[in-house]
Amino acid sequence: MTGTDRARTASDDAGSDLDVAAVFERIEQIMLGGPRRYTPDQVAQAAGTPRVEAQRLWRALGFPTVDDDDVVFTDADVEALRLVEVLIDNGLADDELRTAMTRMMGQTFARLASWQGQLLLEIIAKRPDLLESEDRIAETVEQLTPVMERLQSLVWRRQLAAYLSRVASHAASEVTVPGVAPVAVGFADLSGFTALTRKATESELRELLDAFESATTDVVGSHGGRIIKTIGDEVLFVADDPVTGAEIALDLIETAARDERLPDLRVGLAAGPVVSRLGDVYGSTVNIASRLTSICRPGWILVDRVMAESLRHDPRYSLKPRRAESVRGYHHLRQWRLRRAGDARRSRGG
Repeated sequence: MTGTDRARTASDDAGSDLDVAAVFERIEQIMLGGPRRYTPDQVAQAAGTPRVEAQRLWRALGFPTVDDDDVVFTDADVEALRLVEVLIDNGLADDELRTAMTRMMGQTFARLASWQGQLLLEIIAKRPDLLESEDRIAETVEQLTPVMERLQSLVWRRQLAAYLSRVASHAASEVTVPGVAPVAVGFADLSGFTALTRKATESELRELLDAFESATTDVVGSHGGRIIKTIGDEVLFVADDPVTGAEIALDLIETAARDERLPDLRVGLAAGPVVSRLGDVYGSTVNIASRLTSICRPGWILVDRVMAESLRHDPRYSLKPRRAESVRGYHHLRQWRLRRAGDARRSRGG
């Protein structure tokens, strides 16, 4: 059941005569800052932006192409195009980079907006008093949206400051290639997730994924690592050094083992240079970490040669070599199982 369906069902259960379509039209105007009033040509003209450029940015944001006569744009869209012109005037003149930036913003905010939209609809569905009139719903949306918008801005500023601080800390290191830095890269995924999806309800899957994302966010953040992205049942994270990466991986495994809502995790770790672009990471280090995760057993951590060499003499860890395997892109991928030293001794003793 979608969020819209839940809101409509709650409205029916409450015996309300709300016009759901009218409610959502009103919410749309609140979100867009006003009614739709411009065609594609008109919005480009009002912003002083060439129509072709405006259309390219619209597509990069992930929105569908509209017909010439469609009135779909608002005053906020005019302002957005003018802000892009400000970026161009201040150095963002490269067409490819500008489109890539717009595309990444569109993808990021599309996911964020989907989550926030579901949250708003669930709030409305669980509050029968809000369903008494359109005004009550509109007032709630008007109160919540600026709070979320302000919070987003504050989080973004802090995250940007943290990124620039990391760049500054590496400025005197041996890294000489822009966008390339040696880090520890890890993938953590839920073992048996495909089988779970066949028998779990929508509510159960949502609870499972919420628990997974909450656990990974807490663990990775507490060690100073960074979550790059979440892909369904898998999280990609990075850490500034192998030891931090190892602690994150071990803590993730231990946290999942204590949480009855979560199945065992599988974690693959690799260390080396990565290419960073628009918030994502690429390169052979990322690929190796992914391949290690794919061959990892539930509750295990597999690391590559560079990670193993970095941790080999650290008494806190136990590294057991495993037989090399052929995986996609790597005919002889060497691997080591990583555990805490105490866990390894107890296992041998048992």
